[in-house]
Amino acid sequence: MIAIIDSGGANIASVMFALERCGANGTLTADPDVIMSADKVILPGVGAAPVAMDRLRQAGLLDCICSLKQPVLGICLGMQLLFDESEEGATPLLGVIPARVDAFDAASGLTVPHMGWNRLQPTPGGVDHPLLQGVEPGSHVYFVHSYAAPVTADTVASCSYGVDFTALTSRGNFMGAQFHPERSGPVGARILQNFINL
Repeated sequence: MIAIIDSGGANIASVMFALERCGANGTLTADPDVIMSADKVILPGVGAAPVAMDRLRQAGLLDCICSLKQPVLGICLGMQLLFDESEEGATPLLGVIPARVDAFDAASGLTVPHMGWNRLQPTPGGVDHPLLQGVEPGSHVYFVHSYAAPVTADTVASCSYGVDFTALTSRGNFMGAQFHPERSGPVGARILQNFINL
């Protein structure tokens, strides 16, 4: 069973449909017991980090999420929530992955949010990561975000939009995709299938 944490993200329905297309069923829940007993967990998210963290806090899920031992996949804002802190409202996050999430600099001439298709570039240490099995370097995936995590030792694949940023991250059983695999065509479907197969 795959638990989809009810974080209030607007992408929850599309994540559930994408799982169904991969032959898997997701259970939308904010129940810590259901989440803890799931085979895998997805933390989706679209919106503002302070609002998402407040929702998780009110649901009593902060300690639950951080203590999970099964594979966990954060998507878009859900990935960002795994980091230490967000520049957005100077918000403390879950602190699973050490780094700060910062805003893209619109003053540099970039259009913010970063929206559309961009290329995944695996890091030297990320080439053989299970999430990237069958995914060619340079494959296009779909992004919509105004904030991004830097490239760190936990980065599996990066992307460039004015600066290089983390597109796919992994630390222990926690993984995250800054892009939307549920909206990234066959490449996104393969990444979701790889997660299901873990």
